[in-house]
Amino acid sequence: EVQLVESGGGLVQPGGSLNLSCVASGFTFSNYPMMWVRRAPGKGLEWLSAIAIGGGVTSYADSVKGRFTISRDNAKKTVYLLMNSLKYEDTAMYYCGKNFGASLSGWVPASQGTQVTVSS
Repeated sequence: EVQLVESGGGLVQPGGSLNLSCVASGFTFSNYPMMWVRRAPGKGLEWLSAIAIGGGVTSYADSVKGRFTISRDNAKKTVYLLMNSLKYEDTAMYYCGKNFGASLSGWVPASQGTQVTVSS
């Protein structure tokens, strides 16, 4: 059974940082590109970033490029999202998953996610 467990969210002031983690189990993690996605209150899913199986290739949505950094540790079956310079509009539930592509057509989160709230 595929399981993904996100953590690291919380309440942070604008300009602050958080480092999200996602621990995977139930599949061969090192064989899959991974992604981070978020859903802001009242909005749809937004693809944020993806990372190739070896970690050497990454991609980002324009909304987070230059502020967020995705990485992975295949030995720990974990993908990370380091978020710097957080803005109010980054408030959302954050999910990880096997990379599904930026369109996210038909993708549904299979995990609980971790809440990020940016507030002063």
